[in-house]
Amino acid sequence: MKKVTGPVPPPADVYADLVREAAGGDPAAMERLLTRVQEVAWRFSVAVCGHADDAEDAMQEALLKTYRYTSSIREPEAFRPWLHRTVKNACLMNRRKRVHEPPRLESLDQPRADGDGATFDPPDPRRNPEQLVANTRLKGRLQQAMRGLPPSQRAIVFLREMQGLSTREVAQVMGISEDNVKTRLSRARKALQTALERPAR
Repeated sequence: MKKVTGPVPPPADVYADLVREAAGGDPAAMERLLTRVQEVAWRFSVAVCGHADDAEDAMQEALLKTYRYTSSIREPEAFRPWLHRTVKNACLMNRRKRVHEPPRLESLDQPRADGDGATFDPPDPRRNPEQLVANTRLKGRLQQAMRGLPPSQRAIVFLREMQGLSTREVAQVMGISEDNVKTRLSRARKALQTALERPAR
């Protein structure tokens, strides 16, 4: 199945429209919804779980629950927060099972183990080689900086900056107050900025 092609999420109403159509019994809409869920759930599960096996389990849990419960969702606009809460809760359950194992954080762009070799960010032919090298290095440094964040901050950055959820939606997903979201996001941004300002090795 097609993998994530970039960090830009679809507009929120695309999810809502797909949920409405899928709930109405449109199999094509359900297939499109599951494809989007797979892409987003994988990236968020990697950010939260930090373990490839747990990320895979959380993504599968999100796919299964989406398929089972879409028809009973009363507010399609609330689907995105619901999806991310489902992934987060699955990650937390798996983390408890692995409490005695050392953490192993994967890259947010880590392909799945059964991947077909597709890349998330195909090179743009309009860029020259120097630009491609510079962008690859910057991306690598950003990924390293993200791995250095505490899991809760990493998840909030993903939800707010990569998925475009509102502060209120992030608070709902994480189960914390909006003020806490703002505080943790501010700390995460400062930590990322500090990490990126250090001279590259």
